[in-house]
Amino acid sequence: MSKFIDRVVLHVSAGKGGHGCSSVRREKFMPLGGPDGGTGGNGGDVILEVDRNVHTLLDFHFHPHAKGGNGKPGEGNNRNGKQGEELLLKVPDGTMVMSADGELLADMVGIGTRYVAALGGRGGLGNAALVSKARKAPGFALLGENGQERDLVLELKSVADVGLVGFPSAGKSSLVSVLSAAKPKIADYPFTTLVPNLGVVLAGDTTFTVADVPGLIPGASEGRGLGLDFLRHLERCAVLAHVVDCATLDPGRDPISDVDALEAELAAYKPALKADDTLGGLADRPRVVILNKADIPDADELADMVTEEFKKRGWPVFKISAVSREGLRPLTFALADMVLEYRELHPKAEASRPIIRPIVKGESGFTVKHDPEVPGGFIVTGERPERWVAQTSFDNQEAVGYLADRLARLGVEEQLVKMGAEPGACVTIGDYMFDWEPQISAGVETLLTRRGVDSRLDQTDRIGAAERKHASRARRGLLDEDE
Repeated sequence: MSKFIDRVVLHVSAGKGGHGCSSVRREKFMPLGGPDGGTGGNGGDVILEVDRNVHTLLDFHFHPHAKGGNGKPGEGNNRNGKQGEELLLKVPDGTMVMSADGELLADMVGIGTRYVAALGGRGGLGNAALVSKARKAPGFALLGENGQERDLVLELKSVADVGLVGFPSAGKSSLVSVLSAAKPKIADYPFTTLVPNLGVVLAGDTTFTVADVPGLIPGASEGRGLGLDFLRHLERCAVLAHVVDCATLDPGRDPISDVDALEAELAAYKPALKADDTLGGLADRPRVVILNKADIPDADELADMVTEEFKKRGWPVFKISAVSREGLRPLTFALADMVLEYRELHPKAEASRPIIRPIVKGESGFTVKHDPEVPGGFIVTGERPERWVAQTSFDNQEAVGYLADRLARLGVEEQLVKMGAEPGACVTIGDYMFDWEPQISAGVETLLTRRGVDSRLDQTDRIGAAERKHASRARRGLLDEDE
């Protein structure tokens, strides 16, 4: 039995970038061939795309983890690494993408709409791309970056023109089945339909969609029953149609009280996110009252008695029978006219080119602040310094010297001095911690002796990234006894 899933948490991880290659061309009769290490390939993105053949988020319910392909490392002879394969995930029309904190990231409406859920990591530069006046033959390359990792909440809101609202067993599923080619499961259940049913209706030259939203009960807007889960499927509907059971035998229920109870729930419902405020709230949508089960004599008489009351409220009223199909043709064309009127007032925006809005950053591109956990320590934050540190291989002196030069040119050294940093102070950048040594003379031209060696660094400073993390954690007192 298939399941309808309209809300999932998706864990996406883009692919890692491939490492750059450090290589020198060595060929007979070609002295001083020079560096020829290629750049690593970029990691693959994770992309969401609206597909007309997908109608539920069921696949993500059973497979909540998605990962893009990793980029391949660069090679000698200036051969760049292969790009990681992007992962394309198909989602239904009307999917809203939110962050774990509830921030709306994308409202995916329209077949073919795309959203990059996670960006792949950039590949590390090979030593051929790092050649400069100071470094004729770099003996190092940059590491590839990790891909973006995010936890996303996908929430589906049905894209329908007409939403059918009513108590359980009011005949909404039956009405969808006779208005369209949809075949929902129908029976005299004592409970409500558990999934929304969507059907396409043709009225003359007009085609529109109608959604059967699972039955609501008093208190649905506050989370009672299933109403809160499915009220959001009405948010995109242009017209709301009350389907009223005129043959109910439940005590204390009648068509007027049923509609009043439903109206109270619609008015009380406040969506957490509004992707399109042009429609207004649910209480502002055009209404239609459909008095169902007129094939039963008592229900037919009751429908005639309450028709005038609903007309006083300014709502069109239609008496129908989904079983005998009485009154369906006038209802179908009336709904089509209301949908056309809505479309004229709210024309669809033409497809436009994507607009890239760069993130505004400070002039320096970084900030330095005191570390509250380490006396005399500092924390450097910023997209560039954190990325540069992650790209550095700390078991290579020349790579460490190159990092020091980049940070000095950015102004990190100068800012640390201004803030009173002392030699040996613990400086944290991204996931790495360092003992700051200003006497390294970062940022000045230096004579490079042999590949992979920087004369400004003593042999004792050649500490790997794992050892550097270990020493920093020891200073903070974060190591376990067995470490």
